[in-house]
Order: sequence, then C-alpha cells, then structure tokens
Amino acid sequence: MRQPAQRRAAEVALSIDVEDWFHSENVKRGVSRDSWDRCEPRVERNTMRMLEILDATNTRATFFVLGWVAERNVNLVREIAAAGHEVASHGFAHQLVYSLSPEAFRQDVSRAKALLEDIAGQEVRGYRAPCFSITPWAIPILQETGHAYDSSMVPTAAHDRYGSLGTIDDGSDIAELGEGFHEVCVSCLRFSRRGIPWGGGGYFRFVPYAAWMRGINVILAGGHPYVFYIHPWEIDPGQPRVDGMSVFNTYRQRVNLHRCEERFEALCARFHWMTIGEMIERRRGGAVAIDPAILPHAEAGASLS
Repeated sequence: MRQPAQRRAAEVALSIDVEDWFHSENVKRGVSRDSWDRCEPRVERNTMRMLEILDATNTRATFFVLGWVAERNVNLVREIAAAGHEVASHGFAHQLVYSLSPEAFRQDVSRAKALLEDIAGQEVRGYRAPCFSITPWAIPILQETGHAYDSSMVPTAAHDRYGSLGTIDDGSDIAELGEGFHEVCVSCLRFSRRGIPWGGGGYFRFVPYAAWMRGINVILAGGHPYVFYIHPWEIDPGQPRVDGMSVFNTYRQRVNLHRCEERFEALCARFHWMTIGEMIERRRGGAVAIDPAILPHAEAGASLS
C-alpha cells in the first residue's frame, strides 16, 4: 500500500458502528431478527482487525457499539476502551428509531448505555441511531437518559432510511440542541444546506479513493469539520451471502468489500483523527480554524481504486 510521507492535521473525527453483518438493514429480508443468535458471528474478528489498524496508525476513534453485540462480546468492548478509544452507544437492538414508540426507544437506549458503561468502565456520552434513523422526539429522551451528543444526522437531500432533525437544517455541522447537548452531523458534500453523503459506508466503498479524498478536501477547505463512519463488516468480503435480498440491497451490502480494508487503512494514515467527543470539546473551545495549506493532496493514495 502506498503510504503518505506525512500525516495531516485537520478537524476530522473517525467513528466505527460496531454491529455484525446480519444486523445490516440490507439483509433484513433474508435474515430474521429471531435468527441472529444462529448466524455466524464475525464482528469480533473484524473489529479486532480495525483496532490493529488504528494502533498501527496511532489513530483514536469513537466506537458506537450495539448493545446486542456488547452483551455477547464483553471482552471486545473492554479491548476498545483499554486502547484509549471513546465508547459510545448504537442502541441495543438495532431497530430504526422512527419505528419505535418513545417509551420503547427510551428503554432501548437506557439498556445499551447502562450495559456499555458497566463493561467499559467509562461514561457513555454519545449515541448514533441505527441507519441514521434519528427523529426530533428522540433528542429530549437522549438528554433525559444522560447522553451528551447524538451523531445521526446526515444532511442529504433524500435517503430511504435516514431520519432528519429539522431544527438543524440551517447548514450547521455541529449544533447545540439543548444546554450541553450537541448534534454532530455525518459529513456531506454540501450544496446549500444539504448535499451528497460523503461520510463513509457504501459511499466510501463505491467512490474511487482519489475522488473520495478530493471530496474531503472540499469539505475541509470550506471550513467544515469532517466526520467519517464505517462498520466492521465492511472490511469482510468473506461474510455469508444471504438469499432473498433484492439486487439493490445486495449491491449496497457487498460493493467493493474486498478493497475496503486497504482504503480504510490508507484513510487512517492520512490524518490525525480525533474522537467525536474531542471534536465537540474543540468546538466549544473555539479551536476550529483549518489552514488549507495543511490539507492532504487528492492524489495521495491515488493508486488505490
């Protein structure tokens, strides 16, 4: 792999949504919820590989851990915390927020937060909704249950699963929604208030790496922070194939899985990444100015496809 000669300083946060391949909404038609315990577990090996990459590149990240995974992989959560990463919540049962009642949502996030704090031995401040399915009524509940931030809003024009928070449709990347509670948006290439998702996932696997880097440059040069996300199953081309999936969802789930680990490793090495919690604190302290001269060149890593 071609490595850059020097890592760049910028306002960038790296996040990992810790769920297994069968938790993906893409496979929902072929894998029922009551069959999860019978599926081949692969999240531990994939997350441990990501921890190795982060350690080799001296990178810190926020891990949004699904409670269902944490309950069955206690040592994995402890490994994440021991390595100095931020442990945050992905909820417990990986249900779309807007499909739940407010009380069911409260129970889900409270259960996940208590479990993760007990295992990790650290306060869980952050939350990310499954499939970014955030909705306005969820924010007061997150505040009431002791969370300090949410990172579920993707300010894009349209998506069949994403939720929305109309209160921050003014183009804000990090917004204080209540006293001490922040929303940290996942990055988009903005066109006015909304734009093209450019924060990770299938988009990161589909777009050529050099083009992806150019997009990050545009975001940072515009004075915006950059927030990236990825799932452990996205570096796992050996994950089982599932019958019953639509052609579109099969493509979403599997596009360029065989290239993603190399791309992820190259991206980790490009910047001095911070956790989302650290990004909020930097914003609160006013340390947000980015000099365009320190941005990485688009051609760096261009040999990756």
